[in-house]
Amino acid sequence: MKIELRSDTFTLPTPGMREAMFSAPLGDDVFGEDPTVNALEEKMAKLFNKEAALFCVSGTQTNQIAISVHVSKGQEVICDELSHIYLYEGGGIMANAGASVKLLKGDLGRLNVSQIRAAISPDDIHACESRLVSLENTVNKGGGSIYTSEALQEISDFCRSVNIPLHLDGARIFNAMVEMGQTPAQFGAWFDTLSVCLSKGLGAPVGSILLGSKEFIKKARRVRKRLGGGWRQAGLLAAAGIYAVDHQVERLKEDHARAREIAQVCEKLPWVKAILPVSTNIVILELQDGLSSATKVAELKEKGIYCAPFGPSYVRFVTHLGFDDEALQAFSERISE
Repeated sequence: MKIELRSDTFTLPTPGMREAMFSAPLGDDVFGEDPTVNALEEKMAKLFNKEAALFCVSGTQTNQIAISVHVSKGQEVICDELSHIYLYEGGGIMANAGASVKLLKGDLGRLNVSQIRAAISPDDIHACESRLVSLENTVNKGGGSIYTSEALQEISDFCRSVNIPLHLDGARIFNAMVEMGQTPAQFGAWFDTLSVCLSKGLGAPVGSILLGSKEFIKKARRVRKRLGGGWRQAGLLAAAGIYAVDHQVERLKEDHARAREIAQVCEKLPWVKAILPVSTNIVILELQDGLSSATKVAELKEKGIYCAPFGPSYVRFVTHLGFDDEALQAFSERISE
């Protein structure tokens, strides 16, 4: 048995999702005539209590479109130093928006309102104009860390008080919701714009949603077109997203429980120095001094355990729809050998 824990992007469509995809009515989305894409966008906008939504290929695309609409050349995005938009989106903030980045050091990737307040540039021609605050929830590099509702409300209130938009990179936002008992409508109220991924824990094969006001999404649609993101009979993929939201949100709790069990098994291993706190479906191990993550990942692969190096001395496991109790048992046996 191959035990796949490199990422929750390795999930495959379930039989029910495949049936929904095959039976979806289709049209041309560039002309606004794919009924299934339209249904997904309307569904997600209503779910998060936003005026409009835009179906895109990936979370990177939705994030970069949002930044390009919010921020102009010479302005800056404030985010944590562990943010996906900074580390893993190919320099898109600079390449697409011509913008700068002000990096803050938060708590496992989570910022607080005091840090953000101190980071806002003064109204001075020598300073780069602060134009957007971007948060990530859950934080990938933070081991799946989560913001509390109180922290998000405080940050949201502050950003509105200084008239700076607040964007959410919600690649695993449903993981945060089921763990914290939060709702999509709450996130819609806290954030001006949101990127919501459907292809990780929810199990859709492709796709993310960008949410915002009607005016914002109209501008976003133009940027998506400019980036080559207009697609045609995309309802096949939109149907998978609808199915995922309808059927595969609550089961994310199972992924979190299995991630905690992985951490319990790994904390006993002699080659593990420390484990980041496990809040959702991500487990990040710090290796003992002198050990290489690339070497350890290769050793585990020989045992049929597929994981990812996460820096020179860190290894990441991510639980998901395709990692069940049988796989967990096999993992525990193999890694303990």
